[in-house]
Amino acid sequence: MKYSVLFFFAVFCPSFLGAADNNSIAKQLFEVVSGDLKLSFMVGSDNRLYQLSFGDASKEVTIPAKMPSREWEFFPPYGNGVLTEPALQVTHADGNTSTELFYTGHKTEKLGDGIMQTVISLADPAYPFSVDIYIKCYETTGMMEIWNTIMHGEEGKVTLYRYASASPVIKAKKYMLTQFTGNYKREATLVEEELTAGIKVLDSKLGVRANQMRIPSFLLSLNGKSDENNGEVVAGSLKWAGSFQLAFEVDWNNNLRMLTGINPVGSQYYLERGVVFDTPPVLYAYSKQGKGDISRKFHRWARSYGIRDAWKDRPVLLNNWEATHCTFDEDRLKGLFDGARQIGAELFLLDDGWFGNGPYSRDDDKHGLGDWEVSAKKLPRGLSYIAKEALKRKVGFGIWLEPEMVNPQSELYNKHPEWIITQQKREPILGRHQEILDLTRPEVQQYEWEVIDKTLRPNPDISYVKWDCNRYVTQPGSTYLQPGEQSHLLIDYNRALYRLMDRFAKGFPDVMAMLCAGGSGRIDYGSMQYFHSFWPSDNTDPLGRIKIQWGFSHFFPANTISAHVTRMGKRHLKMAVDVALSGAFGIDLALDKATPEEREQLAAAVKLYKESIRPLVMQGDLYRLVSPYEYPLASLSYVSVDKDRAVVYIYQTEDGNVPKIVLNGLDANKRYRIAEVSLPKGVSSRFVADGSTFTGAKLMAAGIDNPLNKQFESAVLELRAE
Repeated sequence: MKYSVLFFFAVFCPSFLGAADNNSIAKQLFEVVSGDLKLSFMVGSDNRLYQLSFGDASKEVTIPAKMPSREWEFFPPYGNGVLTEPALQVTHADGNTSTELFYTGHKTEKLGDGIMQTVISLADPAYPFSVDIYIKCYETTGMMEIWNTIMHGEEGKVTLYRYASASPVIKAKKYMLTQFTGNYKREATLVEEELTAGIKVLDSKLGVRANQMRIPSFLLSLNGKSDENNGEVVAGSLKWAGSFQLAFEVDWNNNLRMLTGINPVGSQYYLERGVVFDTPPVLYAYSKQGKGDISRKFHRWARSYGIRDAWKDRPVLLNNWEATHCTFDEDRLKGLFDGARQIGAELFLLDDGWFGNGPYSRDDDKHGLGDWEVSAKKLPRGLSYIAKEALKRKVGFGIWLEPEMVNPQSELYNKHPEWIITQQKREPILGRHQEILDLTRPEVQQYEWEVIDKTLRPNPDISYVKWDCNRYVTQPGSTYLQPGEQSHLLIDYNRALYRLMDRFAKGFPDVMAMLCAGGSGRIDYGSMQYFHSFWPSDNTDPLGRIKIQWGFSHFFPANTISAHVTRMGKRHLKMAVDVALSGAFGIDLALDKATPEEREQLAAAVKLYKESIRPLVMQGDLYRLVSPYEYPLASLSYVSVDKDRAVVYIYQTEDGNVPKIVLNGLDANKRYRIAEVSLPKGVSSRFVADGSTFTGAKLMAAGIDNPLNKQFESAVLELRAE
């Protein structure tokens, strides 16, 4: 059934519609609403589409007394008189560098339960050139998703130089931008700054694994700083794994335009007649209740629409990488299977090193990548045998793959040197001793599918895949693409990558998958729709992971954030366990070298997670309670949807005491019994509240007394309503 947004106003807001009829500057008014977020539009008497508001859905929007300035054009093209940064820059087939976009119509339809989509059509009055703007509203989560399609019927190619996915405008007195930046082993670091006149650009030019230094997500606080529970906030997240650009321009009237999409640097696209160019969608959320409410909106949307099998528990897994690296054999793996069974792990993940033969045996990261034949030396009886050995011990079996990459020291590279991404007449630049296969090539697309298919289909006992990607593009050239199409490479690569991921997810629906890219090189909702979880960082030192996981939690729910207990940093095992218990829990250490006491402690943690904590981590609402950016302590909690249960994590990041942990998200009228869990054997709780009962109202007002004061101390508290 189709619905008209204009019809809504005619029925429910006749005075609003009537005002438009009587005002010479406006031909039409319409709005698109998703929960707390509203976009209001006006079709001007000049036929251009103007935005009247973007934000608070409760605010009534009225027709301006005079024509809006051109800076309020919703999707401004270059060369038509708009003086701010354009959303679209095109050279037409006849060489004209200007574009006009006039409103030609819009329609709204219901796509499913709680999902409405509005399509606004714009066209150049002088050329057969059009843009359709898509706005999808997820009413139950208050999320809005925007993208556009570009098409033309001109005689020849049209060159696209800039093509933002969306470019809404906001009006406020002050703008505070939070980005999530960093590098390898310090990912998702929060940096907040005030935006002043001019343009602030956050971008990536890495092409592949493009999110390593910065994720394509942002928070924007309006009219001053916001915190977890207070303040007006707009958030955005681009669904794109490739090079991206987030540009924020504050103009001379203190209006802020947000341009989000594919990075235009080196990415001009030559669009053939009749071909549709799709931009990646941008997700938006809005709140007047601070950053915490924004995060919960994103999490609820993700669990309903954004990630694979959100309802499935992520398995407790044991990874062998820290224990063996590439050096192992069947007996060593069987010993690790026994350890996994003893501590209660549900799955064993065999990491890098299981493939390659002869001179290209994968004994280090310099050899064999691309040659996906099982190592006869390490696994003489093959993957099916070793997977069944795990299953005999009631442990599932998973495998590591990196289908996009190749070592020069490999049989594949020697057969097909033309398959790699490189620049002609230049010395190759290696990254981690490897090159990237050119996914724009049809034969490479088929080869990479065969890597996946030939690994999984003959070995149906493999129930989990870790998909890795360990370098980014440094020489963006293709021997497959024509000389005039070289700038298509990074766009077409990522489109082909998504098709490959989609084929994998549909071809093996019962195989769970973790997205890994040298840590967090691919943390975007374009990729996450095909995966169950992601690896946030190779930094597994719990002290570093606290801030890394804290950063990612602003946009991604806990069931997507893989968190493993390791030896990194040589911290107290309890702190490593407690930090990992707040995500998709796993273990990555040599159990056969652990002490009996350590194995007992790990077994207790696995039992606690599976029997008690996991449902809260998988499906609970997140409340960040104390920020490690402001205090010598970090604290967060997950609360069940029915508010009957909660789990609270407390991590001492430095010496010093935060005397009270004030809780959030509870039912004020319920009474909760508090118990400290994850305690080593024989250790008693230091929390006065342990074993006591309090009302939700008191816990959210007075809080819990916190006895921790030394760096590396940690605690996990469970709350149950009585």
